[in-house]
Amino acid sequence: MKFGVVVFPGSNCDHDAYYACKKIMGQDAVFLWHKEADLKGVDAIILPGGFAYGDYLRCGAIARFSPVMKEVARFAASGGTVLGICNGFQVLLEAGLLPGVLLRNSSLRFVCKYIRLRVENAATRFTNRCARGEVLALPVAHGEGNYFTDPGTLQRLEDEGRIVFRYCDASGTASPEANPNGSLAGIAGIINEKGNVLGMMPHPERAVDPLLHNTHGQKLFASIIGSFLSGEPVLVPARAGRDAVPG
Repeated sequence: MKFGVVVFPGSNCDHDAYYACKKIMGQDAVFLWHKEADLKGVDAIILPGGFAYGDYLRCGAIARFSPVMKEVARFAASGGTVLGICNGFQVLLEAGLLPGVLLRNSSLRFVCKYIRLRVENAATRFTNRCARGEVLALPVAHGEGNYFTDPGTLQRLEDEGRIVFRYCDASGTASPEANPNGSLAGIAGIINEKGNVLGMMPHPERAVDPLLHNTHGQKLFASIIGSFLSGEPVLVPARAGRDAVPG
């Protein structure tokens, strides 16, 4: 499988995503410069975290006009797999590929720490290697991750199973205390109507290397690869024999 990682001026998680796909998951991967209109025959696209164009105006507001985003929109419309992580999620919202907006964290502070999120829908191409209700530990690093939308859209997301991840505590209980940014209904990730575009604030690409003693993020990449290849990708075992989930 071939992953394409988009690089905007200000992206800083592009190499993390590339490393996760190529070095850990053993797949082909290429960088896609923001001025390019050639997607290089990729099978999945990742919009990585960072501060595209310095996050001027609003996070992702300028990046949506990049030449590459026209191709990303066409790719998504044709059913191609697109994953937006953190700033990438913000870009997807600004580009209209997902509904809603991301506001400043309710604390008005940048949040950088491990959090837990509950898998709400395990029947997507991004989560089919997870179990519904499974709790994953992934890092977050953002100042504007407070997801918000209108009541009608929220109800549709709920009814259609498009809320893929929700912030929770170690027991899997969603609560205000477990929500790092004040996100509406504890939403940490959503998909589009077709189910081929996912936006999420936590960073799965930062939790894939066994050296870090947490490989929970591998499940998302394994799900994407498995959906594409219709096979059973092998997860790389944690170095200590099990994942050391933050307490």
